[in-house]
Amino acid sequence: MEDLILVTPSKALEEKILEYKQEFIDFKETNINGSCGLASSNNFDQWLETVLSIRKNNLRNNVHASTFLSIRKADNRIIGTIQLRHSLTEELKKHGGHIGYGIRPSERQKGYGKQQLSLVLEVAKAMNIPKVMIICDKANTASSRTAISCGGILTGENIYEGNEQLIYHIPLIK
Repeated sequence: MEDLILVTPSKALEEKILEYKQEFIDFKETNINGSCGLASSNNFDQWLETVLSIRKNNLRNNVHASTFLSIRKADNRIIGTIQLRHSLTEELKKHGGHIGYGIRPSERQKGYGKQQLSLVLEVAKAMNIPKVMIICDKANTASSRTAISCGGILTGENIYEGNEQLIYHIPLIK
């Protein structure tokens, strides 16, 4: 496994971002976790505007959020996407949590999920978020393993839209 860096999406990365999106389509996946709706967006510029605006100005789901690309240093390939919501609404406490993340299909099971989550946890610490909540479908064992590998503690379960979910908390500030 090679080192990743977190990068804010930009117009300069449009071609790589669209190629990343296409891989999910090719694998018949309709959602790209942690991407701020990239899979359902038909207009790159609008998607990028949303990503950049919710970071500081406009709000989506009534919270500020930072969306990052995880890029492998060795070849500048986008490996994943991860979004950090700066706070939680009541709805996000039931479904969503602070962090959503995804790894491109061809790069899964290589340890990149843990590395990507570790990087964004450092961002959360710098923002003085005392603990983060991660919620994943019970069937998504890869996401559960990723949360646990970064210190996630299972604190509950729920059902959201018919899906059983697991709720993890990761303490950041002691």
